[in-house]
Amino acid sequence: MQLIINDQIYEVADTPDRPLLWILRDELGLTGTKFGCGIGICGSCTVHLDGATTRACITMLSAAQGKAVRTIEGLAEISADGGQALHPVQQAFLDEQVPQCGWCMPGQMMTAAALLEQKPDPSPEEIRQVMDAVYCRCGAYHRIRKAVGRAARQGGG
Repeated sequence: MQLIINDQIYEVADTPDRPLLWILRDELGLTGTKFGCGIGICGSCTVHLDGATTRACITMLSAAQGKAVRTIEGLAEISADGGQALHPVQQAFLDEQVPQCGWCMPGQMMTAAALLEQKPDPSPEEIRQVMDAVYCRCGAYHRIRKAVGRAARQGGG
């Protein structure tokens, strides 16, 4: 089975009913996507599937076939000389000193990036509603929302 992940094509020999999360982490070594609850509630495993957020722990491999998968590893831009430019969401999370334990950060950033791609200038209430769908064990919600607002102001969509 062929997958397109972070603009690269991967050949995966696995059963179509295996969760995408385990292919990403175990088969391809893309460990930025985290395992959290395993039932699609917490959001730590959030990736983009054709631009839409999806929970990789409950998305079967067959659902990703033929679609563009983007993980946290694919959020930053790589220049022709190999340099890396962080996505505005990643930079805002650093600037606002959001990360604590780091468990939810990939899911938070992938959710924020999708929000800003769909709605470049969200209201504080829209940010709260969307970002509250990803659980943060440390309770850094205020800094998360602040970082998403900052990324929006800096053209993070």
